[in-house]
Amino acid sequence: MRWTLTLAAALVLACATRPAAQNAAGGTLDPPRSPRNASYTIAAKLDPSTHTIRGTETIAWRNVSTTTATELQFHLYWNAWKSDRSTFMRERALAGGGGAVLDADRSRIDVTAIRMGGAELTGSQRFVAPDDGNDADQTVMAVPLPRPIGPGGTAAIDITWTAHIPRTFARTGVIGSFYFIAQWFPKLGVLQDQGWNCHQFHASTEFFSDYGSYDVSLTVPRGWMVGATGVERDRRDAEDVTTHHYYQDDVHDFAWTTSPDLVERIAQFTHPSLPPVTMRLLLQPEHLAQADRHFDATRTTLKYYGEWYGPYPYGHITIVDPAFQSGAGGMEYPTLFTAGTRWLSPRLVSRPEGVTVHEAGHQFWYGIVGNNEFEDAWMDEGFNQFSTARALAASNTPDFYEQRFFGGFVPWTFGDMPLSRSVDENGLASYRSSAKRDAQSTPSFRYYPATAGGITYSKTALWLNTLERWLGWPALQRIMAAHFAKWQFAHPKPQDFFDIANANAARDLTPFFDQVYRSSNVFDYGVQDLRGAGGSVDAQQRTTVVVRRVGEAIFPVDVVTTFADGEQVVEHWDGADRWKAFVYDRPSRAVSAEVDPDRVLLLDVNRTNNSRTTRPQGPRAATKWSLKWMVWLQDCLLSWAALV
Repeated sequence: MRWTLTLAAALVLACATRPAAQNAAGGTLDPPRSPRNASYTIAAKLDPSTHTIRGTETIAWRNVSTTTATELQFHLYWNAWKSDRSTFMRERALAGGGGAVLDADRSRIDVTAIRMGGAELTGSQRFVAPDDGNDADQTVMAVPLPRPIGPGGTAAIDITWTAHIPRTFARTGVIGSFYFIAQWFPKLGVLQDQGWNCHQFHASTEFFSDYGSYDVSLTVPRGWMVGATGVERDRRDAEDVTTHHYYQDDVHDFAWTTSPDLVERIAQFTHPSLPPVTMRLLLQPEHLAQADRHFDATRTTLKYYGEWYGPYPYGHITIVDPAFQSGAGGMEYPTLFTAGTRWLSPRLVSRPEGVTVHEAGHQFWYGIVGNNEFEDAWMDEGFNQFSTARALAASNTPDFYEQRFFGGFVPWTFGDMPLSRSVDENGLASYRSSAKRDAQSTPSFRYYPATAGGITYSKTALWLNTLERWLGWPALQRIMAAHFAKWQFAHPKPQDFFDIANANAARDLTPFFDQVYRSSNVFDYGVQDLRGAGGSVDAQQRTTVVVRRVGEAIFPVDVVTTFADGEQVVEHWDGADRWKAFVYDRPSRAVSAEVDPDRVLLLDVNRTNNSRTTRPQGPRAATKWSLKWMVWLQDCLLSWAALV
């Protein structure tokens, strides 16, 4: 087996220097779209009785950096759950997540052999902790090289390993007979000009790796369904097992699932100007009635992301509906993602649509444009959060507020409370609670774990939506499409995006990025005072409007004053001063004043101070909402009484 894998690696290295032959069954992208400098040939066998995977892999690696490698560094992600002393588990505790973990539910990856060419490297490996020096963390393994590998040099590394599958952690693991397997094999870090970029596994960040070709054989019990990155080329039966052979070019990871219970459905995505895509859905039997909803949501993503940013290039995509309580839902991998739904899922609620659009969207922001999720997670999660909300709004998918009872099993949908793209889908509440925790320019793995999501997802979605309202969608779409086109199958950094934004916006957006990316200052504008000074001899009435910048961050805002005769005056304030007064002499008195009435600045952390009125509102608002809550409470009590 080792000779076969080494030969395969040599062939991959040879093919990387010339255009690949087209192979429709294998999904080969011809010519190569990525550097293909880290390719894997893997053979793995699942043993359900012991929840273990035994595997061999050969990595065909080419040094595309300008530095000389004297060692190799590998991710061993599953060692994060080997003990409570790992960095992942310490950060998880800091975030207030999870309780005690049973030993049987833990995981590990044991590397039993490492070879390179004729050199035996087994036993020379050591664990390193480049981020925090935690001696108990074993998620990064360093292996000294028998000889340095300079720029352009190549190597074929053979590794034998065994992995114990956990009860699901971070979307990977087993429950019952449902297995979802991700980050499961020894995986090379990324060698950059500055050295190895191979971070420890952190609780609030994800992954970063080079592109390559994956040739993977998975042996599972006969009769079990398998879904994986890429396309199945063939399968072979032997006694009570089946080996499924999958292949995919130009991806940076490989994930798979298997279970005897999964049901397969196939559908097509077609579009007048985008390439066709075969959609494969692996569904839990109890969710069969929702198959079309999964397909329609995936079509929504392929359509709108394709039109806005650029086409999905692989020709196939696999949607996995994970088992109940598996914890594997809502995660992205190349050409495959996990959705998430419930047995009772009302049509007025975007479940499974919301999570399906989001995870399918990661095929673009993460899969095709491969930023460093350890350091700049907002460049995929935030871009995708914004894009998800926009695609759901464009598809007219009903999305109303939902409350769930009895452990989340019974849904109650409030049909008169639609969720809004600008507030709910962008995550304004999440951003408000974490706005001052970290500057976005802080490496993502150093964010405070409990509030990392608000900075990574919500803040980015809100500032992108603010740019859309400020510059106009055509300008922002042009920026994001240009970024997508330039950085496909590559590793962009934040400044790369900012440079493209400035070039395509026809203005210098650096002051805006200085505030939303390089600082943790918050935006907060309000009307401090609205007063009239009475009539004058010429029957004019004087009105004074005082507006204030309460937060530290600066943004140009409009101030609108409305008078009793219906006239409105709009002031364009640069927002730089701490306060500004506008004085008007008008025949009619002012009735209201508002800062940013069009809600351009979606990052404003306090909208309640944005307006003032001279007209007493009385109890109308209180009466409206108290009656609504009374009706909802009665409905809940009646529903509860009927169930008990």
